[in-house]
This record gives sequence, structure tokens and C-alpha cells, in this order.
Amino acid sequence: MRFLTPVWNYVDTLVHPAAQLDALTAARHRAFISPRLLGSIAALASFPVYIAFRGVPSVLEVGMFGWLAAPILIAYFLSRTGRYESAHVLSSLALTGLVAVVALFTGGIGSFAAIWLVIVPLEAALSASRRVVALASTFALVAAGILMVLSAGELLPPPATGANEHGALAALGIISAALYATGLALGAESLARTSFWLLYAEEDRYRLLARNMTDVITRHGRNGAVLFVSPAAETLFGVRPGELSGHGLFDRVHVADRPAYLTALADSAALGDVRSVEFRIRRGDTDDSAGHFLWVEMRCRPLDLTTETPESAEREVVAVLRDVSERKAQELALEDARSESERANAAKSRFLATMSHELRTPLNAIIGFSEMLADESLVFDAARKREYAKLINESGHHLLSVVNGILDMSKMETGNFQITPEPFTPAPAIVSCCDLLALKARDAGVEIKTRIPATLPEIVADRRAVSQILINLVSNAIKFTPRGGKITVSALCDGPKFALTVEDTGCGIGESDLPRVGEAFFQARASYDRKHDGSGLGLSIVKGLARLHGGDVDIRSRLGEGTRVTVRIPINCEGSRPASDPIRLVTERAGELAAVAKIRKKKIA
Repeated sequence: MRFLTPVWNYVDTLVHPAAQLDALTAARHRAFISPRLLGSIAALASFPVYIAFRGVPSVLEVGMFGWLAAPILIAYFLSRTGRYESAHVLSSLALTGLVAVVALFTGGIGSFAAIWLVIVPLEAALSASRRVVALASTFALVAAGILMVLSAGELLPPPATGANEHGALAALGIISAALYATGLALGAESLARTSFWLLYAEEDRYRLLARNMTDVITRHGRNGAVLFVSPAAETLFGVRPGELSGHGLFDRVHVADRPAYLTALADSAALGDVRSVEFRIRRGDTDDSAGHFLWVEMRCRPLDLTTETPESAEREVVAVLRDVSERKAQELALEDARSESERANAAKSRFLATMSHELRTPLNAIIGFSEMLADESLVFDAARKREYAKLINESGHHLLSVVNGILDMSKMETGNFQITPEPFTPAPAIVSCCDLLALKARDAGVEIKTRIPATLPEIVADRRAVSQILINLVSNAIKFTPRGGKITVSALCDGPKFALTVEDTGCGIGESDLPRVGEAFFQARASYDRKHDGSGLGLSIVKGLARLHGGDVDIRSRLGEGTRVTVRIPINCEGSRPASDPIRLVTERAGELAAVAKIRKKKIA
């Protein structure tokens, strides 16, 4: 039926622009305009043919054909104004008027035309408006009542047609009414089919949108219970949407975040405002203790319902939930970076304070005593000169130790500190280190004891690094152990590891400082007026050397009871340490070195 395409295109142009915004409304306008416009034009075009067969028409027949202009005018009214219900009311009024006039001249309520009064409310039903149907029914009932009254009072004019003509017109009226009713039925079926497909297409679009959205859409009742959950919930929360209905979503919210969750829903429902809240929600089927929580942002607003009134105290709420775990992780990383930056600044200040003491003191001694010895005006005996020379020597060694410590830490940080593993027996090296520090321990009034098994096997490690580890540990122990104290150095093989332990009966380390012991330039006591000298690099170097061997350091301590430091390295570090760039073990843990202040990244549990 391609020849009708221009006709349907023309009908589409007659649809009011406001109605074209909605597909269903546009379909209703087309269903109203097309039958009235096309039917009236076709009927008017057949009038000459009717005259040719009928002869001169009566006044009534001319009036009936003249009425055909009314549907055209009403269709034009709808096209210009877009007032769909008003057009239906005018159509019902025009049809009722025509039927009433024809019935007046053809027998009143018993006329063949009276059957058309039944068509009036049926036609109005296509408007899908109760008001229009009520008005159309009223028009039809009023017209029928008038006809009945006039027929009962014998006030009607005599029939304008003969008996034979009346019978023909009656048959024509019934047939035309049946055909018109059939047209109405087809129109109703077409509108119903159009409505169904439009609704299906709309639902399909919303279904497609809901299934492909990563955000979860929920609808909450007046008590906060979930009435609807979009399919995206299964991807985000790892459970079927049905399991979140009712209070299923609330049960998965982290206990600490439930008040904020409920407050946002309640405020949005009661105040009618948009609310936003962030909270943690459990993912998967595990319980609270073992579940994995993710951060979500929920934006909720009151749901506009046709049944709601402005005076409603509470409303239903629609909410959109979005996964913000990654953003939370970034915020946490930024916070961590800020903390590390502050920590780095504190480490820098601590380094400057420590180094100003550790460098200035021996330098002052060296410069002062050397100037005194160089001054020829001053006369010293041999004993005094030896004393001054000894002080200069000790200060120089102390200064060299500090500089070496800084250089070692710098090498470890940049990855330039290399170890050379070789097989050796650790027992002689341990004894040698203890003998080296025996004089220092004796001057400090501290006793050094060794516990070395005779069966201690040979190990493969850097002999110089192991000696430096032991010297740093024993030196620290001597420094922080009061007179009369004792230091115990022991070694043993713990499975595949070689364990070296230095235990003292010194002042110990506070519980709050213990986690930070081993950071570069950190000391548990104050930097300016501390009792013990030192740069705070000893344990940092020990940790770095242990990690270069693929080992670790364990520190146990109590205030006033002493400290025990255990260094564990593989018996054969050649097979355990990384084959390339071993210093990455140090740089990967650079968060422990406050001077470096690397940014750590965490994952949200």
C-alpha cells in the first residue's frame, strides 16, 4: 500500500508539535485525525455519485452530507491547538447532534438513526479520558431522553420519507453504524497495539540502561526498606539483586556506617532534599568478620509519585550507589603522602639536630686541642700532650664513624652498596669483634659474654658486613647498658637461617618508640640533651645489611629490662638473595627510612 504513504505523511504533518514529543500521544492524534479527515473527504467525494443514482436529494440528505464537514473542522482544530480531549468532546457533540436531528425527521426514538447514539460513548472511549467519556455519555443520554419525550408527546414532525425509503435508510443506518463501530474497534485495537509496543520499547530501553549501568539504582520505601534494585548490584556487590530487597542492603552496610546511611535516607524522605553519603558495604556472601568491604557513594532524592501530595510527611526515595573505592584509595594515598612528607620534614630536622651534635662536638675537640698544641706560647708536659693527642684521635675516629655511617646509608639508599658473599666460619669473626670492643666495654664497666656452639657450621655471606652488623649491635648495647650490666652475644643455626643475637641488660626501649627503632637518624631519646651519643644510624645499617643478605632483624625490648636484637640471614645467601639489584629490598621499604620519605600505597580492606 505504497500509494497511501503520502497520505500518512500528510497526516503526520497535521499532528500538533507538542504531541510529537511523545510517541503514544502522537499515535492518538493520528488515530483521531486520519479517519475523520479521510472518511469525510471520501463521503463528500461520493455525493455526486449518490445524486446520480438517487436523483434530487431531500433537505435531510443534504444536511447529512453537509455534516461531513464537521469532522474535518474538528480535525483541523486538533491540528492547530493540540487539545485532544476538547476535540473528542466536540466530535461527540457533533455526532450526537447529527443523530438527534436525523431521528427527529425519521421517527424519533424508534428511528433507525437512534442506534447511532450508542456509538457516541464508544467513540469517546478512544480518548482514554473519563471526563470525555462522561460528557459523551451525557450527550447521548440527553439526546435519547429528548427523543423519547417528543415521541411520547407526539410532537415530532411527520417522517420525511416513505415506508420503502424508511426501510432502506434503516438498513443503511444499521449497516453504517456497524461499520463505524468496527472502525472504532479497529482504532482501539491499533492504539492498544501501538501502546503495547511503545511500552515494550520503553521498557527495553530502560532495561538496557539498567543492565549496562555500573551504578546501582535502588528504590526505598517509607521505612528505608529496599523495594527495587537494578541488575548492576550483582556486579558491584557480588549477590543477586533479590537478596538486597527489604533490609538486605542495610544488613550489608558496615556497622559503623549504618547511622549515616539511615540518616541520609530519612532526611531525603522527610525534607524532600537530595542527600549524599559515603559508607562501606560488604561484598560477596561472607559474614561481617571475613567479608571484603568496599566504599560506595549514595546520592538519594525523594521519588515523585502521582499519589504523593505536598503535605506528605514522608516520601519514597530513589538512590544511586557508585563504587568509590579507588577514589578512597587515592585519598588515603594522598593522606599517606602528606604524613610521609611531614615525617620527612621531621626526619630532616632530627637529622640536622643530631648531626649538629655529632659533627660539631668532635670537630670542636679536634680544632681546639690541635690549636692548643700548635700554640708555642703554651708549654705542656709529655703526659698532657699525649692526653690531648688521644682526645684528638678519639674525636677523629668518632667523626669518621659518623661520616662512614652516613655514606653507608647513602649507598644502601641509591643501590650502590654491594656485598661479596664468601664461605667462612662465623665463630672466629664473632670472637674477633667482641675482642675488638672489649676495651670499650671494660671502660664502660660492662661485661661481654659469648655463647657460640662448637658445631657452628660454615656460612656463605659477606664477612665484612657480618662483622659490621655485630660491631654496631654490640656498640649500641655498650652505649645503653649502665655500669655493672652484661651483654650476651650468641649464634646458632635456625633451620636454613643463621641467627646472631645480641642481648643486653640496659635501659631498654619504650613501647611507643619500638616500631620506629631502625629508622634512619631516629633515636628513642631527645636529640639535644640526650644522655648517649650517636647518630641513630646503627640499627638502620644493620637492617640494610641484613636485607642485602635476604635476612631480617627482630627487636624485643622492655623499658628498664634491656633489649634483645636478633639478626637472621640465610646460611647460604648466594642462593637466597636477589640475582639482580639486591638493594631494591631496601628501597622497597623506603617508608621505614624517614629521610627518604617514600610514598606508600595501601589497599582498602
